[in-house]
Amino acid sequence: MPEIHATTILAVRRDGVTALAGDGQVTVGDVVMKHTARKLRLLRDGTIATGFAGSTADALTLFDRFEQQLERMQGNLRRAAVELSKDWRSDKYLRRLEALLLVADAAQIFVLTGDGDVIEPDEGVAAIGSGGNYAQAAARALLRHTALDAPTIARAAMEIAAQMCIYTNDQIVLVTLSGQKDAS
Repeated sequence: MPEIHATTILAVRRDGVTALAGDGQVTVGDVVMKHTARKLRLLRDGTIATGFAGSTADALTLFDRFEQQLERMQGNLRRAAVELSKDWRSDKYLRRLEALLLVADAAQIFVLTGDGDVIEPDEGVAAIGSGGNYAQAAARALLRHTALDAPTIARAAMEIAAQMCIYTNDQIVLVTLSGQKDAS
């Protein structure tokens, strides 16, 4: 089976708002198999967002485990991230899963790996996947040199990544999290 390249996921935080963006391309070998894959998921009534890079089946397993940890930790993102990473590293079954997770709420962003890493970025920007470095570099530059809001930066950075990375397309899904509840 050819290697699967499938993802760019980006999180940007500015002024109490976090935006997560994911592209839609799934590539198997040298063929684009899908243009509109959804790689982001909202949890806890839309207050937490997650995105994945890597094997879809593995990522879905990790999403389910992460959601269970969020319930156990009563929505505490940091504690749930740490507990999932501990399980992921120590459990024989989970240890074989090939994926990365990016998880965020309005105030925090974490990258979770199977090596037990829970990485919180210094500058409010994190990215994973094939085009992650391109998207992260573009987002950092936009954060430093513009007054654009988080969703605008996330979309622009993903568009830049799509122009550079052959495994990333411009079919961008964007979710926004803020610390305030809408008055509905």
